[in-house]
Amino acid sequence: MHPTLSPGPRRLTAVAVALAGLIVSLLGFPVPAAADSLLSQGRPATASSEEGAAYSAAAAFDGDLTGTRWSSSFSDPQWLRVDLGTSASISRVVLTWEAAYATAFRIQTSNDGDTWTDAHTTTNGTGGTQTIDLTATGRHIRLYGTARATGYGYSLWEMRVYGSTGTDPGPDPGTWSEVWRDDFTGPAGGSPSAANWIPRTGTSYPGGPANWGTGEVETMTDSTANVHLGDGRLTIKAIRDGAGRWTSGRIETRRADFEPRPGELLRFSAMIKQPDVANGLGYWPGFRATGAAFRGDHTNWPGIGETDIMTAVNGRDQLANTLHCGTAPEGVCNEYNGRTSGFASCAGCRTGYHEYTQIIDRTKTDEEIRFHLDGRQTWVVRESQVGVAAWKAAVHHGFYLRLDLAIGGSLPDALAGLTTPTAATTSGGELSVDWIAVSRQAGSVPAELTDPPVPAGPSVVRVTGSQGDWRLTVNGSPYLIKGVTYGPPQAAADGYMRDLKAMGVNTIRTWGVDDAHTPALLDTAARHGIKVIVGHWLNQGADYVNDTAYKTSVKNEIVARVNALKNRQGVLMWDVGNEVILTMQDHGLPADVVEQRRAAYARFVNEVAEAIHAADPNHPVTSTDAYTHAWTYYKAHAPALDLLAVNSYGAIGTVRQDWIAGGHTRPYIVTEAGPDGEWEVPNDVNGVPDEPGDLEKRDMYLASWNAVTGHAGVALGATEFHYGLENDFGGVWLNTTTGGWRRHGYHALKRAYTGQATGNTPPAITSMTVGSQTAVQAGKEFTVEVAASDPDGDLIRYNVMVGDKHITGNRGLTQARFTETGPGRFAVTAPERMGVWKVYVYAYDGHGNAGIEQRSFRVVPPVVAGTDLARGRPTTASTYQANGDGGPFTPDRATDGSFTTRWASEWADPQWIQVDLGRAAAIRHVQLGWEDAYGAAYEVRTSADGAGWTTVHSTASGDGGFDEIALNASARYVRLNLTRRGTAYGYSLWHFGVYG
Repeated sequence: MHPTLSPGPRRLTAVAVALAGLIVSLLGFPVPAAADSLLSQGRPATASSEEGAAYSAAAAFDGDLTGTRWSSSFSDPQWLRVDLGTSASISRVVLTWEAAYATAFRIQTSNDGDTWTDAHTTTNGTGGTQTIDLTATGRHIRLYGTARATGYGYSLWEMRVYGSTGTDPGPDPGTWSEVWRDDFTGPAGGSPSAANWIPRTGTSYPGGPANWGTGEVETMTDSTANVHLGDGRLTIKAIRDGAGRWTSGRIETRRADFEPRPGELLRFSAMIKQPDVANGLGYWPGFRATGAAFRGDHTNWPGIGETDIMTAVNGRDQLANTLHCGTAPEGVCNEYNGRTSGFASCAGCRTGYHEYTQIIDRTKTDEEIRFHLDGRQTWVVRESQVGVAAWKAAVHHGFYLRLDLAIGGSLPDALAGLTTPTAATTSGGELSVDWIAVSRQAGSVPAELTDPPVPAGPSVVRVTGSQGDWRLTVNGSPYLIKGVTYGPPQAAADGYMRDLKAMGVNTIRTWGVDDAHTPALLDTAARHGIKVIVGHWLNQGADYVNDTAYKTSVKNEIVARVNALKNRQGVLMWDVGNEVILTMQDHGLPADVVEQRRAAYARFVNEVAEAIHAADPNHPVTSTDAYTHAWTYYKAHAPALDLLAVNSYGAIGTVRQDWIAGGHTRPYIVTEAGPDGEWEVPNDVNGVPDEPGDLEKRDMYLASWNAVTGHAGVALGATEFHYGLENDFGGVWLNTTTGGWRRHGYHALKRAYTGQATGNTPPAITSMTVGSQTAVQAGKEFTVEVAASDPDGDLIRYNVMVGDKHITGNRGLTQARFTETGPGRFAVTAPERMGVWKVYVYAYDGHGNAGIEQRSFRVVPPVVAGTDLARGRPTTASTYQANGDGGPFTPDRATDGSFTTRWASEWADPQWIQVDLGRAAAIRHVQLGWEDAYGAAYEVRTSADGAGWTTVHSTASGDGGFDEIALNASARYVRLNLTRRGTAYGYSLWHFGVYG
């Protein structure tokens, strides 16, 4: 047991606590105040000097009091500083000196890292453990040593800074009663207590899904090689044997009755050090709480509830917190992702011990699960976000705790973008746990969150008034549409309607009817006072002139759906079609045919509107298009429409004038609006659309809403775009709830719709720079930096993602490989595919909000020192593709020095390509620049005469991109012998470079 690493509660009576405190004080060990949080552990640190790589500044903030330390050079003065990430109130600094201590030093604080204020000064330093009480504020804390006690430098085992930040009270306010605890103090090398723990072995639960339901590849054992005690800690170790088989450990608390009770807070916490290995691909450590009902029925996940109090993957310095609940896939918890914080910064979590905490709070009507890292909140999920039924099923029962170290599986694979583990994954990584505890805190029992009843239908909606003085009425009352387009699954509406109502939304818009789930969507919306613009999809490429069968079928389908839904109170109006008139031009048709089809489509919309009115006289009908010119077709051919509708983003300011100039005699609504779209912005320095910044988008939402409300009596409201969960190219550009995190746009609309301040808001990213933005070398590190601040003083944690949409058309994003080198500063490893990418920085505040900023960057070939001896030299190959776009793909194209031409072989194994350098030459490097069709297994061979060959390099784990191969050879001929393709195609090389 390590008390100075474990400021959490202990198994002691009140008397014993007092006595222990007295003894500890007499011995000179620190006893931090209960309200203090340890702020410095794992935070970025620098020093004036370091005695060597083994004595880095970071070692003084890694939580290890006896194994690692910072040591300076042997001179005065020296300093050691830590960046807390945000301004903090500092109450205490604890210095644990090695023998080389300071007799004279200062403790200084700074808000900017440049200007320092003395908070404590002494010329009588004593060494040992010094506890210094302070009253100070600052983001940066510095120990400034001016006189050494020895002939050596300054040497600290640990420098710990305590205090508080922002509005977060931390996980420990009030009085907690410990329920259960394990300090792992058993015999070294032994197993954890059988009274406390159940080891789970094999690859599944009895009757449960294979590979633990996650695709992980290890076999769990109870061997002490995988799970053992030592030095007062639990170790779970992942081991690969000589045949490539992995074993590891998975243990669960025997108790499954850790139940959050009404009017109480229940806390699960543990002090953990994540695995730290050279190559962590596939590592998946976890600290979790699972609903007790999972035992005995291993098919009821995620409904029984499970939380990831700590999960990390692939050896990244990151942490994610998640609630799993409801149904999968999708459902109210957005499974299989869950209601998740996303992966974000966990500085020092692989090199030191950190406290991971979850609190289930049943003292509030809207109950919460809050997650904390070293006392700072990192995520929160509320009952209102998942619905009463799903919350009760997931939370209102007993839990058991689990510690495990999985290898491979769906999550590591997804984040890595490849199958994990790989042959290069390091064996022997350890999840180390210092202690684990369960505590309770009493409170008062609040009123329960309940669902209001579904109001009886139907609603009666009318467009009333006269030219220029129209209004929408619902059941006789005026109604201004304050809306958003709705993106979550319709079946999961119970997880989102309360949030929409709190946002001030009274209307959502859908694009189509889900026969199975739209009825429930309408009822769930109605119970929360929200109406739905129900969309009926019409094919954008249909022939509305001649395809009578399609028109008859779809009209009958729409009328049937209207009849099925019209009596529900949630219906506001019917919206027939979306952007069909504009997109008629996208199907390669002659201009006259396009015009014929546009007119025919408008006539068909009128026919459908008449049929809807006959079936349902209580709700208006509209039709949406993507530009106001479409209204001219409706004016001429669709008199049955009750009002017009348009999707308008950057052009929103022209809609009013277009309506006036068009002489229209019907009001309109805006059915999509928001930031300027990809099609509306100028290109940036890399020739791709210049996406507005996060704060610019916020202002664009407000501007679009103001444009709508500025056309009073004609514009009857808007559904702004978009209340969606997608975390992809479009989701970052236009969603207000990307990934389930509230963006600045969300808060802007909430403020516009409610007229009130929105409470806790996202971090604000005010600038972003990308080093060498127009020429980032493939596979090399480049710098990305943002200036971010949180208006509420919350802890900011970061993630970095990249996207190749401008190269491949793929709108998905992938996790970047990066190191956080300072607050908001990242060393990012560039992708190996050439072209223009985008890099995205996410700044999370732990309260459900995220700021996201992005820039483009161009990936270019990596520079190789020396001369390319193969350039322009005679090159031959086993085969080449003679035909295809850009063909023929002859072998000389791989050695022509251009990265826009390539050699491509036939689709078979084996193949070869070789170059004649003209004479024997010293070869120091070979560079292979692969197109998508890469070699998974190949050899580099050399020859003096083109007949006898020597293998100088081989691999069976090629992964495409650029392969950089260092050699020390002399030859005239260089051959690439290709034995296994990485794709179903052949082999394709942009570049086959030989350097000397």
